[in-house]
Amino acid sequence: MFIEPNFKGEKKGWIEVICGSMFSGKTEELIRRLKRVNIANQKSKIFKPVIDTRYHESKIVSHDTNFIQSTPVENAKKILELSNDVDVVGIDEAQFFDESITEVCETLALRGIRVIVAGLDMDYKGVPFGQMPNLLAVADYITKLHAICMKCGNIANVSYRKTANESQVLLGEKDIYEPRCRHCAQS
Repeated sequence: MFIEPNFKGEKKGWIEVICGSMFSGKTEELIRRLKRVNIANQKSKIFKPVIDTRYHESKIVSHDTNFIQSTPVENAKKILELSNDVDVVGIDEAQFFDESITEVCETLALRGIRVIVAGLDMDYKGVPFGQMPNLLAVADYITKLHAICMKCGNIANVSYRKTANESQVLLGEKDIYEPRCRHCAQS
């Protein structure tokens, strides 16, 4: 469980990364943390890549249909432009952002902003996905979530693709992906 640090009134920024496979609850956890920010009357801005239109064009929506309003952006640098006068920045689907996402998150943290990032740590082949390895390397706090394997019931860390499409980026839901453990992903 993540425990928010107490800096005795000093405004210090940090980076939290929530990672795992599809269906592990990453977006659900991001939404939960951001709703607590709103309850605390902190100013926040929430972003997602413009490419992610699976559930809604401007909302971040979990597989359980919980949602929170966000701003779709075409690139990571836009997040810096739109994050003035905030306490917290939330970012979903970080694996889809360009290579500047890590620098953007570090810049925000150095400005005293709490940055909460969620994303897939691996693609469907089990290869580190996009800039997530770099974000994990600079994160102050990391939460790795797991799904349940659809074949055997063990913890799942692989987003198994059920189609033959070999493109690294293929937006989809349960029709295309299912969570599997490392052993069942090989069979």
